[in-house]
Amino acid sequence: MSLIWKIKPFKALSLGELYNVLELRSEVFVVEQNCVYQDIDGKDRKAIHIIGEYKGETVAYCRIFKAGDYFEQSSIGRVIVKETYRDKKWGHDLIREAIEAVKSNFGESKITISAQLYLKKFYESHGFAQTSEEYLEDGIPHIEMKKG
Repeated sequence: MSLIWKIKPFKALSLGELYNVLELRSEVFVVEQNCVYQDIDGKDRKAIHIIGEYKGETVAYCRIFKAGDYFEQSSIGRVIVKETYRDKKWGHDLIREAIEAVKSNFGESKITISAQLYLKKFYESHGFAQTSEEYLEDGIPHIEMKKG
């Protein structure tokens, strides 16, 4: 059981793909995490979008940015796996895809993320290290982490 990966800039996303991504982001970040915030932040147009599909359903997603578009270094953000599929450990596959996409699209290996604190060990398992004190982002504890 594995995912089909789509890696596309914003302009290459179909309306259906964009709708599915926004639906999943809203489901996880707004409803599941009970967090009212502006998910559609104007940054999607600059991002490359990584979509994991299983049996035609969007179940994993993140977006990547080149250096300077979000952080000083390249970055990965909006990392999500649909709740009903988290037992498959596809988040690890998603991060590996994202790290590889940063290398192949931007030629960079230095990556900065703003990670939810409870995922610190998850990101550490992929080579990220904490580089900031804890801070609140949209009411959720986060830390900055870097790789490379």
